[in-house]
Amino acid sequence: MRLAIVTTIIAGAVLTAAAQQPRPDRQPGRKWSEEQLRRESSHVRAGRSLNPKTWPNGARVAVALTFNVSNAANQLARGDTAVVAMTGGEFGAAQGLARVLEVLDRHEVPATFFVSGVADVVDPQMVPEIVKRKRHELGVLGWSDENVATLDNAAEEGRLLARAIDRIAASAGRKPVGARGPAGTVSLHTMGLLKKAGLLYDSSLQARDDAYELLLEGQASGLVELPNNPYLNDYRYLTSARTGPGMLPSPELVFETYRDGFDVAYAEGTLFVLTLHPHVVGMRSRITYLDELVHYIKQKPGVWFATGEQIAKYVKQEARLSN
Repeated sequence: MRLAIVTTIIAGAVLTAAAQQPRPDRQPGRKWSEEQLRRESSHVRAGRSLNPKTWPNGARVAVALTFNVSNAANQLARGDTAVVAMTGGEFGAAQGLARVLEVLDRHEVPATFFVSGVADVVDPQMVPEIVKRKRHELGVLGWSDENVATLDNAAEEGRLLARAIDRIAASAGRKPVGARGPAGTVSLHTMGLLKKAGLLYDSSLQARDDAYELLLEGQASGLVELPNNPYLNDYRYLTSARTGPGMLPSPELVFETYRDGFDVAYAEGTLFVLTLHPHVVGMRSRITYLDELVHYIKQKPGVWFATGEQIAKYVKQEARLSN
């Protein structure tokens, strides 16, 4: 009994001491000087717009259909091997990708597939199916669709990027020239690493709707950014945290948003980048809407369907952008 009382007193003292400890400041930026605010917001920013005066062959708008082929790579990065969730990602390789490719084949339009290295390791049949079409581009989506912002380690991120580039280059037969931030993230190191690796463009950021040059630490980088708008991304709407169905009652409303986004890009004469995932859009209830959207876009005169590489090369050439 006496021991229990002593233990209770000690535990209470520990809790009291812990409660008296100052809590870490989770909003340090509110105390920064104006110079600090400018410095901390200038690591990666939008430079000049690269929207050209005209698109190839007099087209009014450029359309990039892009697909993130991650499947269960991010789950594996976390060491999570829960079987049911793993099969939700596997759906992309087993069935979703085939449905996506069939739609693209039928409409004879190109697309860019950003593939994580781990997804290619686990399902090596995917890249050959994409490559044999000869109209599509392979980009890189990190090694394991890892969260590089949380990693925050330039050396480790560089190692993973190099490994991913080598893997996709070996599987696709050529080195990728474009990248998208794995897990939807980039770190303060990412863009410098992409430039060092000799890549042409990134497609992760959101500062503009049209193509633009990236500024790194206030300096023009020569890197082209093809923005990845989160509202033109099926993952935001059509999945749950465990690769289940989203909360929206019908994908029809999602694709209506995509169509509206295209209509404004068409009116502006700029760029429309759509981001989809084969293991999400490849489901029966979604693939028909992708088919309808591509059909709708094709009905408009003056649409240039192109890969990310084709668009980045064109805008860079038109802007006389140096490396």
